[in-house]
Amino acid sequence: SRETIYDGKKPKPGDLIEVKCGVYKHWIVYIGEDNVVHFGGIGSGSGLGIIPTPGMKGTIKKEKLKDVVKDGKWKINNFLDQKYQPRKDDDIVKEACARVGSSLTYDVLGYNCEHFATELRYGKPECRQVELNRGSQERQNW
Repeated sequence: SRETIYDGKKPKPGDLIEVKCGVYKHWIVYIGEDNVVHFGGIGSGSGLGIIPTPGMKGTIKKEKLKDVVKDGKWKINNFLDQKYQPRKDDDIVKEACARVGSSLTYDVLGYNCEHFATELRYGKPECRQVELNRGSQERQNW
């Protein structure tokens, strides 16, 4: 069984976790006890499922962190903490859990897994991947 520690750090409730998935990153929200909530792909199985295409429905899922990241690389990345005040951990977890099971329409530019995760943590849906892909590409070294 894989420990819920990456780079010497254990996630705390409300933390955003960035999971490397090939050419893109999947974003999940840690809610405690090794559980995460995320805007997952289509499918009833654990993990990311089928990556949605624009206009497809995706589902908000609650799963074990290890079942989502599998053998992929992941890191805690609360990248907007210096731009926005994070919401209270309890509020993030409560809202994340309340949204489990809901369906959303996936839109790679308008509302994807990163928008969902940042909206939970900061109250504002933002997507750095979309911004980076519109401009110059950032080099990823992890």
